[in-house]
Amino acid sequence: MIARGIDEELVQEAIKQGSKYLQYPNKIVSEYRYFSVVYKKFGQNIFVITVKPRW
Repeated sequence: MIARGIDEELVQEAIKQGSKYLQYPNKIVSEYRYFSVVYKKFGQNIFVITVKPRW
């Protein structure tokens, strides 16, 4: 995230407000502004896998 210039607040905003779709097998991709967040949900916990720019 830091290497790509995206801070934690933007990632949280992306997870809450971004447009989402499922990625096999059980990951969620949230697209927001100029980047995407790939994450998994474990109950109430969210584990961020990667944050990548959308070109």
